[in-house]
Amino acid sequence: MKKTHIKDIREKNQVAGAFLVTKKETGVSKSGKPYLNLRIMDSTGELEARVWDDAEALGRGFNRNDVVALKGFAVAYQGGIQVNVSSISALKEGEYSIRDFLPSSKRDPGEMMRELDGLISSMKDAHLRALLTAIFSDPGVRGLFSTAPAAKSMHHPYLGGLLEHVLSICGLAEKITAHYGNNINKDLLTAGAILHDIGKIYELSYMRAFEYTDVGRLIGHITIGVELIDDKIRGIEGFPAELAVLLKHMILSHHGLLEYGSPKRPKTLEAIVLYYLDDMDAKVNAVQTLMEAEASRENPSGWSAYQKIFERYIYTGGRMGEVEAAGEKPAGDAEETGPKETLNLFK
Repeated sequence: MKKTHIKDIREKNQVAGAFLVTKKETGVSKSGKPYLNLRIMDSTGELEARVWDDAEALGRGFNRNDVVALKGFAVAYQGGIQVNVSSISALKEGEYSIRDFLPSSKRDPGEMMRELDGLISSMKDAHLRALLTAIFSDPGVRGLFSTAPAAKSMHHPYLGGLLEHVLSICGLAEKITAHYGNNINKDLLTAGAILHDIGKIYELSYMRAFEYTDVGRLIGHITIGVELIDDKIRGIEGFPAELAVLLKHMILSHHGLLEYGSPKRPKTLEAIVLYYLDDMDAKVNAVQTLMEAEASRENPSGWSAYQKIFERYIYTGGRMGEVEAAGEKPAGDAEETGPKETLNLFK
C-alpha cells in the first residue's frame, strides 16, 4: 500500500495508507445517524478523522490502538484538515512496525545515552556518581529512559523525548553554573536535571499511543521518581543524608508551584534553577514544534492557532511584511480572546 504521510495531507487529497488509531468514539449526527470520531497518527503527526457511512459495520473491524489500513478523502474542517474515511480495517501483528507510527527524536538514542554516561562519569561528587551509575546500570531503567517521551503532549512528546529534554537541561545547567559561579553545586544541579522526570518511564505508556499508566494516574511521576531514587540510595553505603534530602527536594519541587503538582515549592538555589531551566526548555520546545508545523504548511499564516498552554497566539514568522503591505490585520490581533486558564505544561 502506498503510504500517505499525515504531514503531507492537504485539502482534497485522496488518503491511503496505514495509520495508528489513537481515538475511537461513537457519535450521533443531527440526523440521528451514528458516526465514528477518530484520531489517526503516524510518525509525522496526527489528524482527526470521521466515518460517516456504515459506521457500525466498519467500527467492528478495528479497535482503538490498532494499526489500520485506511482510505479516505481530506476535507477542510474548523480551520484544519479532517479525513472522511471510506474504508478502514485492522492490520495483523507482523504486518507493520509500531515505531513507524510513533514520532521520535531526531537524535540517535544510542548517541544520547553515551552523552548521558559521559555526564555521569565526569561528576566529581562520588556519591551522586554512584547513585546515577546504579540507576542507569539497571537494564530496565536504561531501556525505558532511552525510549520514553517527556510528556503525552505539550513538549518533547515523542520517543526519546525524555532523554533529549534531560540532555538539553544538562547543557543549560553547564552554562548557568559557569555564569553564576561556585554558589551553585554543579553536580547536584546536574543530578537533579537527569533525575527530575525519571518517574515518567513508569508514568507513561509508549508502546502504542502515548497514554498514562494506572500507576501514573494514581501516583504520578514525581512520587514514582522519589521512590526510585530513595530505593537506590539505600543501597549505597555512606550516602550523606543531607545530600539525599537536597536531591529529593529538587524532584519534589521541580514543577515550581503547588497548583502545578509540586508537593513542595523550590527552596534551594539548585531547585530554583532547575525549575526555571525545566520550564524554559519545555516551552521553547513547544514553540519550536509549532514553528515547524507552520513551516510545513503550504500557505502559512505566520500565526499558530490559539495555544491554551500559553494563553495566546504564537507568531511563527513568515508573513508580517506581506500582511502589512496588504493592509491586513494579523490573525493574532484578535488576541487574547481565548479561554483564560492556567495550565501545567508538564502533565
